[in-house]
Amino acid sequence: MTDTVISSASKEVVIGFDRPFVMIGERINPTGRKLLAEEMKNGDFSRVESDALAQVHAGAQMLDVNAGIPLADEPALLAQAIRLVQSVTDVPLSIDSSIIEALEAGIDAYEGKPLINSVTGEQEVLDRVLPLVAKSGAAVVAISNDETGISEDPDVRFEVAKKIVHSAQDHGIATADVVVDPLVMPIGAMGNAGRQVFHLVRRLRDELGVNTTCGASNVSFGLPSRHLVTGTFLSMAIGSGMTSAIMNPLHDEVKAAVMGADVLMGNDLNCGAWIAEHRDPNATSSARGARRNRRRGGSTATT
Repeated sequence: MTDTVISSASKEVVIGFDRPFVMIGERINPTGRKLLAEEMKNGDFSRVESDALAQVHAGAQMLDVNAGIPLADEPALLAQAIRLVQSVTDVPLSIDSSIIEALEAGIDAYEGKPLINSVTGEQEVLDRVLPLVAKSGAAVVAISNDETGISEDPDVRFEVAKKIVHSAQDHGIATADVVVDPLVMPIGAMGNAGRQVFHLVRRLRDELGVNTTCGASNVSFGLPSRHLVTGTFLSMAIGSGMTSAIMNPLHDEVKAAVMGADVLMGNDLNCGAWIAEHRDPNATSSARGARRNRRRGGSTATT
């Protein structure tokens, strides 16, 4: 089965079928976060640091780093953010930009094998990004849209993904190093958006043998109790074969849905991660106390 290996200077993460789902923390992204954008633009990266640490503490195995701020020096900001994040945590990173110069700066600053986010099916983008991916030895996120935009037909999106995978092969990039984003649309605006993704993920797994990822929170945009919708979507996507997502691990409902899906898919050995996360911290000490009490001939009954 396909394994996509991403690494920092000291830690390796594997995205793959029959493996635990990889949560890629989404919060180091100034898009829609005015305060973070202003701070980064002014050279204040304290929130970047705290967001990185909080997401890793919550269980993110990787972090996505984006510095897309209008009228700012994105290449310099992205490189600075990457160096800072790698100085405070050892998890691998996804370098996130649509600007080739920013990707180049991010790769130069990075220690290890990153995930480049992203390349699309537009020929001009393929011609610019894939040589950079090949030269750096990175893996890449392939977004399944092209010059015609985002098709509402998942089979058209499959063909775009297939084109990117084949183009990557032409540049010497292994299929295992292409992680396809099937593009998750807001379910509130497109009622069949979930079914589209589940259908496409199954085809990508079975026919192309590629790993998949997505921006998970897009599916619940504009809805109340949106984290419940996002979590449910992810558990169903995992059942369809999705292997990673750019998401917020700080949302308990979403994280629990991912961990529960790993249990039910048999990807959490002996339910170890679930038990470690959810066991009652007082249960062990209570059990020890009960055993000591029995040995002394006492009663454990309560009134």
